[in-house]
Amino acid sequence: MLFANRRAPRVKTRLTVSLVTAGAIAAAHAAPQAASTTASESMPGATAVRHAAASAKPMPAVLTSAAGSKVVARTMHSEALDRDWPYVLYLPPGYAPRDERYPVLYLLHGNNGDAYDWITQGRLQAIVDRLIAQREIPPLLIVMPQGGTDWYVDRKESIETAFFEELMPEIETKYAAQTGREGRVIGGVSMGGFGALRYAMTRPQLFCGAMLLGPAIYAGAPPVASAARYVGVFGDRQFDPLVWRTLNYPAQWQTYMSRGLRVPMFIAAGDDDLRIQAEASLLYTQLREAKQPAELRIIDGGHTWAVWSALLAEGLKYSLACTR
Repeated sequence: MLFANRRAPRVKTRLTVSLVTAGAIAAAHAAPQAASTTASESMPGATAVRHAAASAKPMPAVLTSAAGSKVVARTMHSEALDRDWPYVLYLPPGYAPRDERYPVLYLLHGNNGDAYDWITQGRLQAIVDRLIAQREIPPLLIVMPQGGTDWYVDRKESIETAFFEELMPEIETKYAAQTGREGRVIGGVSMGGFGALRYAMTRPQLFCGAMLLGPAIYAGAPPVASAARYVGVFGDRQFDPLVWRTLNYPAQWQTYMSRGLRVPMFIAAGDDDLRIQAEASLLYTQLREAKQPAELRIIDGGHTWAVWSALLAEGLKYSLACTR
């Protein structure tokens, strides 16, 4: 069913932006760079989590760059989640809602991470400002929802339902956002790469491009150390291989390929991220053999924000090419 024909969104928007909201979004993972240059798809120990929380610094309500872009904290009430749901929003330099409508990039963060990771660790704002100034990507909106450890599926919470039935309508009614397929792109890192691939394959009618950085995708069962086994998403009390297989991308493959719509995918990882770079290469090979547009980049490094930040510019240019 096309997005435009979905039932009316159940959205109640909170219009205020506050330091409290920004601090709440950042609290989980926005530690100083020196403490967070390395990410892990494995579950962190309790000590590491406490250290990150103690080191976290509240983010200001609005981050304005020298180029004039803004990164702002927003909160909406989600009925699907039965709670307030924060997200971070990038507004391009010269954002003029009365003059034009902008393409939208949705970015999903990693396991136990934070929406602000894209800004504090990925240097997204500066990278996007530069690409817009050089006219390598169009001015756009970027939406970064808080995903916790939900893996962006309707298991612990109905986060997938909330994304499509509440967050997207929120963005497309409140901001000057394009509302057609050619104006939407999905992307993610690690756990967010799992979610972005799932969303692109299950709803190709909604997105014209995808960017998967260090995606926590496994054609078979996830490795023993994977967070997927321990976060209470893929199984009620313990990891359930059947639940994983049902929600994982191979289960979506046949339906995706039969629909005729193709979502060009930029897939990338670090060469020291051994299992994930192998899985990324496998996905790329399968896509290309199926005549699906895709690009693969493997660069030096591990499962870290240093790698993902280095890949962002090229990934953005490729995945956003469909919005021009």
